Amino acid sequence: MINDTILKEAGQQYAAAYDAHYKTKDMCKAFKLYGRIIAAHPDTHEAGYSRSQVQNIVNAVVPKQKVMDALVALARTHFEQDVPPGVDAASDSGPC
Repeated sequence: MINDTILKEAGQQYAAAYDAHYKTKDMCKAFKLYGRIIAAHPDTHEAGYSRSQVQNIVNAVVPKQKVMDALVALARTHFEQDVPPGVDAASDSGPC
């Protein structure tokens, strides 16, 4: 169970990130603050909210095609790591 001090700290940090995001419109600062919450308090509700806000920022500032290209590259990398030994991951005969 998460103690009250951690919950209070995560809540305060989330409030600061949210203010940077929506009140001052400092997307870069908000992005960093949300990332810190996720790293410092991964099991809190605020970390879950922060993950959603990070996605919102990415969708707002990164062109859709670049997001798609990055997701495709990430998936390919993941699949290549699961390729059995002796199979050329770069060939079309791999898992994807």
